[in-house]
Amino acid sequence: MKHAKLFLVTAFFVAAAAAAFSAGTQDSGAGSAAGTGYGQGNGQGYGRGNGQGRGAGGGRGLNAQGLGGENDLLFREELGAVLAGIKPGTASATERATLLSMAEEEKLARDVYLKLYSVWNLPVFGNIAQSEQQHLDSLKDMMARYGIKDTVSGLSAGSYESEAMRDLYARLTARGAASLGAALEVGATIEDLDISDLQAAIAETDDDDLKITYQNLMKGSRNHLRSFVGQIDRQGVDYDPQYISREYFERILSLNREISVIDEPDYHL
Repeated sequence: MKHAKLFLVTAFFVAAAAAAFSAGTQDSGAGSAAGTGYGQGNGQGYGRGNGQGRGAGGGRGLNAQGLGGENDLLFREELGAVLAGIKPGTASATERATLLSMAEEEKLARDVYLKLYSVWNLPVFGNIAQSEQQHLDSLKDMMARYGIKDTVSGLSAGSYESEAMRDLYARLTARGAASLGAALEVGATIEDLDISDLQAAIAETDDDDLKITYQNLMKGSRNHLRSFVGQIDRQGVDYDPQYISREYFERILSLNREISVIDEPDYHL
């Protein structure tokens, strides 16, 4: 898993750099629809070219400010209540390494969003950064559960054990500072990658507590992806998924924001 992470980290920046924003990718037609943020259809949110929005029916989506984080400070507590009824498994060396690796990835997301919030003062970055802190704290709880030394959460912003992660943080924040469009695409790509890595983490373990933890982190990442894509589409630009399938990407965007804590180890959206 460690080697896979390094590969994905490298591939991440290559893909992100190749997918720079361009006005030439705007759909034909009227562009973004008028309305309140990212709505699920009926013109209440953004539109793809014809102002019709995505999907059918009146969804809840984002509010007018584009806030897109979990917005529930009880996430860690609620997840902990679910995990309290599950006996810890016997995490293998690979599973333990994955816990640390996912914690580093959540920290990267938090650090990048905090930096981009300081640059652009756009609520979506600050709001989602708070969610990423909740995710990092939940992984910290899991490390304590399995007796794994936490070498991640105490490091300062932009500091990581992995040189590749340090380089990635520098590159992503520099790219995100270049333009607001690039910053939003950085956010979408981080969540895209995070979902892919969490899918792999779930597939490699038989421990229900680890699966449920990763399921809930992935639920959060899907919400974050919806938020960033909603902001991107309001600019009349498409985001193309880099790591998850186009089919799964469209499935995520077709549904409303997910709220409830997932208590099923093998949950499928």
